[in-house]
Amino acid sequence: MTTDRKVHLTISVLNRRSLLITGGAAMFLHPLLAAAQEAPPQAMERSKIFEEAYAMLTAGGTPLEGKVTLELPEIAENGNFVPVTITVDSPMTPEDYVKTIHLLSTANPVARVASFHLSPINGVAKVQSRMRLAKTQDVIALAVLSNGTLAVGSSTVKVTIGGCSS
Repeated sequence: MTTDRKVHLTISVLNRRSLLITGGAAMFLHPLLAAAQEAPPQAMERSKIFEEAYAMLTAGGTPLEGKVTLELPEIAENGNFVPVTITVDSPMTPEDYVKTIHLLSTANPVARVASFHLSPINGVAKVQSRMRLAKTQDVIALAVLSNGTLAVGSSTVKVTIGGCSS
């Protein structure tokens, strides 16, 4: 006893409307899928150049967290001009002041972006500047205090158009 099975194939023709809807949906969803695959800020990769510069500046010491504040945009549309403000909680007296603030980037071709030298005459341990960032990365500020202690602060910046060539 054999039965004949008929297989029905349905061929759908892709018309203009379906093509436009599918293409539009793909264009809309592509950036969302790419953003969902980015690494979280705490998992940013640090370059070997940064690790060497950081080790040299800290000289094996452990910096204190919480005294240094970095103000950076969360998203930098152009990596060529990223404004940064660094503030260190210090009385800036002759006995207790910030000597140097080092600005470091974790993924630029050169890790040391800038070094600012201060004295009690400054009155406030605050500097403002602009920096270039090659890609999305952490930015680190390392402050050297007059008593030899170190303080550190960091912030993550998402860069849409890189500003450094590697």
